[in-house]
Amino acid sequence: MTAAPGTRTDDPHLLEFPFSWDGTQVPAEVEEIRAATPVRRVRTIAGAEAWLVSSYDLCAQVLKDDRFSLKDTSAPGVPRQYALTIPPEVVNNMGNITGAGLRRAVMKALNPKSPGLMEWLREEAHRLVDRMVADGPTVDLRAAFCDPYSAGMHCRILGIPQTEAPAFLRSLDIAFMNAPCPITGAKINWDRDIARMTALLDDPATHGLMGEIAALRDDPEYAHLSDEMLATVGVTMFGAGVISTSGFLAMALVYLLTHPIARDLLRDRPDLTGPGVEELLRVNLSIGDALPRLALEDVRLGDVDVKRGELVLVLVEGANLDPEKFPDPHRFDVHRDNTADHLSFGGGAHYCPATALGRAHARIALEVLLDRLPALALAVPPGQLVWRTGFMKRIPERLPVTW
Repeated sequence: MTAAPGTRTDDPHLLEFPFSWDGTQVPAEVEEIRAATPVRRVRTIAGAEAWLVSSYDLCAQVLKDDRFSLKDTSAPGVPRQYALTIPPEVVNNMGNITGAGLRRAVMKALNPKSPGLMEWLREEAHRLVDRMVADGPTVDLRAAFCDPYSAGMHCRILGIPQTEAPAFLRSLDIAFMNAPCPITGAKINWDRDIARMTALLDDPATHGLMGEIAALRDDPEYAHLSDEMLATVGVTMFGAGVISTSGFLAMALVYLLTHPIARDLLRDRPDLTGPGVEELLRVNLSIGDALPRLALEDVRLGDVDVKRGELVLVLVEGANLDPEKFPDPHRFDVHRDNTADHLSFGGGAHYCPATALGRAHARIALEVLLDRLPALALAVPPGQLVWRTGFMKRIPERLPVTW
């Protein structure tokens, strides 16, 4: 019998989800459940029951079907994947932005063709490598490159001083935790960051997206928007953007450093870095949990009847490594004709709006790193990497490298 939404159960047959946090190998459970029960009952970190979907076709169905809602996963009393670490109204942030009439400004800011952005990314990548080379190996590539590179890009997009990056970056280790109950530090950090971003609305140095947003306060059409609502756009874009781009870049590097044939290919053939990034998006394991959706009505999903109010979890790594969609799925192949069909950016109404920016961010980073540091390699055995647990992304706590 299915428990009421949100109720903790002690059914011994339920799989505990998520699976392994080790980002160097696909959890054994993934292929087993996709082959046998691609819609499988699991128990989440929060103790609720959910349907875990692991085949490509069914994952794509959930993401594209508006009867499965992201926004409603934050409603009170629904089964939880994990405790919310941000105010519920922020979960559907792009929806809120659209409702406030800000989507056009946001999409403009996220366009990689924005004047000077590609040049800035390349210069910043070289600056960070210069600093690494000056210090000499070994270095933690996540802390020395991935995090500051992503944080700096988002400061530039938002139009806030680069000196603000460390202040906003310090909140993310808590903001993206997966925990069974509310986290005290998340609320403290959120309030501090909103206050800081609100103050930046009045800073004459603020330009870019936040400058445009600040100017709306003089427009009677936007009089209903509070400073806190406007600041929320900046805080959530920085947080979600940095954790996604930095997390993927770190995991792309983990993959290349543990698969030297792929690393050498992209190093020796920089013209293949574009399709290489696409294939890295497909094979990497950076999404540590799953994409949550709440069923708004009864829906038939494969051989299972999902009931209204039940939680459905889309296992992206299951879809992206499904041999029915991607033959020989564990092979890194930059010449696949359907690599871009991966679900790493989600799908449907909540398809990531920053896909082009994310691709460009990773492509330039890899081009610079592999060109400047052609002998780049792990400085420790792969088994010595320490993996973060209870987090929305799979990431190594440190990524020690040499060259």
